[in-house]
Amino acid sequence: MTLRPLARAALALAVTVGIGAGAIAVATSAQAAPAVHYAALGDSYSSGVGAGPYDVSGCLRSNRSYAPLWAAANSPDSFRFVACSGAVTADVLNRQLSALDAATTMVTISIGGNDAGFADIVINCRLGSESACASAVNRAEQFATNELPGRLDATYAAIKQRAPNAQLIVLGYPRLFEETRNCGLLAVSLTKRTIINDAADLLAEVTAGRAAAAGATFVDTRTQFTGHGVCGATPWLNDFSALIAAYHPNAAGYRDGYLAALNTVTG
Repeated sequence: MTLRPLARAALALAVTVGIGAGAIAVATSAQAAPAVHYAALGDSYSSGVGAGPYDVSGCLRSNRSYAPLWAAANSPDSFRFVACSGAVTADVLNRQLSALDAATTMVTISIGGNDAGFADIVINCRLGSESACASAVNRAEQFATNELPGRLDATYAAIKQRAPNAQLIVLGYPRLFEETRNCGLLAVSLTKRTIINDAADLLAEVTAGRAAAAGATFVDTRTQFTGHGVCGATPWLNDFSALIAAYHPNAAGYRDGYLAALNTVTG
């Protein structure tokens, strides 16, 4: 069959359009997923204190913390792990922001507990009287109410400025204790445990409020750790005998507590 010039031109156009459409479809279906550049900032609850073993940085960073566990499971295009034991908001501002840039797409952080003096609370409540414990908690609660919000606002704003394209995920702290009637002969009393847990609730509320104001995502770990505090049947937190790791998550706490909670907002 011989095609007339007009028919041949129409056929050529149809083939060209068809090939072009096919090429577009193939390109669309093969489009790469967005790059993920993850930076993990924060204090000991992010560095992995309690899980061990630790690197040689002096910050007590552990690969069993939630951040490296998330990175191992999700294979981000880059991962920077700069969380450091003992960090306060000023340390994040002065030492950790260098891990961020315009390419960063995801930032996680736990911060504020050291600013509020929770280490002092634990020492006073573990070794002192109930009145000494109550006084220490009261001081921390006043700080958390009056001073901490401004420090958190400044920290979150600096992160947003340094990494304007990143999702900022703020992870809270769990309640430390189960409020069981009995918790061993040398354990913290029920009264002290209740006081400390109430302070943890206040800290979570303050942090959640400031995170929301900054446009960040707050991850409340209290629900995840329910039933797994110190004095629980299957604790995910180390007790006082763990020395520097006392009242920090153990490996199960970072994996089944923090990582599981983080997964609820990252998919």
